[in-house]
Formats: sequence, structure tokens, C-alpha cells
Amino acid sequence: MSEIHKAEPFEAALQFIHTSFPNCDGALLAGSVVRGEATETSDLDIVVFDQTVKSSYRESLIDFGWNIEVFVHNLISYKEFFINDCVRARPSLPRMVSEGVVLKDFERMESIKQEAKALLDKGPAEWTHEMIKIKRYFITDALDDFVGCTNRAEEIFIANTLAELVSEFVLRTNRKWIGTSKWLVRSLKLYDETFADHFIDVFDTFYKTGDKSKIINLVDKILQAHGGRLFSGFSLGK
Repeated sequence: MSEIHKAEPFEAALQFIHTSFPNCDGALLAGSVVRGEATETSDLDIVVFDQTVKSSYRESLIDFGWNIEVFVHNLISYKEFFINDCVRARPSLPRMVSEGVVLKDFERMESIKQEAKALLDKGPAEWTHEMIKIKRYFITDALDDFVGCTNRAEEIFIANTLAELVSEFVLRTNRKWIGTSKWLVRSLKLYDETFADHFIDVFDTFYKTGDKSKIINLVDKILQAHGGRLFSGFSLGK
């Protein structure tokens, strides 16, 4: 497709549905362009509902000057994705559907959006005491490695592991949704913006200066509310 013209996001999405899914039952435009967070590299996230599709699929393509990610579901298959996303606590599809702007409507579109919103509002399932113990152990293991490590290259990647483990721990013990990559930061900010800023600062300080103390203090403070570091007496599968 020629790059001389890049249509406005909503118009491009409408044209895409008209040409590629003219007989679909409904469609939504979601993602950063809907949230007002689009950058030069943002794509169009489009969710399509088509009762003639046998199984869900995802496809990436370029059209109307845009990179387009299209997520195609029939009127039953999306429910399985809703459930799976909630089980893993990363509500990708429910979030897209809930925030999405309708491109093509049918009588069930509003009810599907409400279904997605209800799942988001409910939050993920509460972690069991046993799960919290398991996560405490693995955070303790990574933290001990971090404290004792004297190899700068290894320290960087241990810090990355700690950031993922600890952010997940904080969010899940507070029954909040988690995320990866940019959604890790966004999930923390949705939970508590002040805490998120502090979390980012302690890791940023380490990456810039090599000072581990802020990360160690933060992790210990978070673990302390759940019994502190855990090593002695822990068992799994015994």
C-alpha cells in the first residue's frame, strides 16, 4: 500500500472494516489511538466479531498507511479469551473491548462491552496463602542473588527479574491486573501512581549508578507486609 497518504485512525479503521470485513457482525477500534496515547509507531488495534468465523485468530498487516493488528472472534470464542486473560491476570481482550470505539454495531455489541467492563471492574482472583508463599520464595531467591552478585552484567538481568516478580507480587496481592513491557508500568500506575513513581525511581537509580540499596529496601518492605523473606522451611511438591 502506498505510504503517501495516512488516513486518520478512525477513518482508516472504518475503511479497513468496509473492505476486509464487510459482512462482519461488529467491530471496535481500540488501543493507544483510542486512549489518546498514540505515538509515531502506534498501530491500529481492531477487534472484529463475525459469527461465520470458525475459530479466533490474530493477523498483522499494513493498510491505509497504518500497521494494523486485527483480532477476529466469533460470537462465542471471545468468551474463552476473556476467561483465559482473567486467569493469567492480563486482561488484553477485555480491556480492548471495554475501551473500544464502535466501528460497526449489532444488537450484542453493547452487552459484550458491558461484559468486558464487568470483568475488569471485578479484578483478578485473589491469590491463595500458598501462592503468596511460593512467590515470596522466588522473590527472596532473586533478591539474595542480587545482593551477593558482583558481576555488573548479571546484576542488570537479576534486577530485571526482580522488577517483574515484585511488580506482579504487589499487584496480585492487591487484586489488581498485571502487565508486561509498557503495561507493567501502566498497571502499577493504575494501582497507585505514587508507588509506581517510587518503584521506577529505585530501579532507575540502580541502572544509572549501580547502587542496589534502594531496590533491596523496597523489596524487603514489600515482603515484610507478608512475612518477610522466605527460605528456611519452604518446600514445593513434597
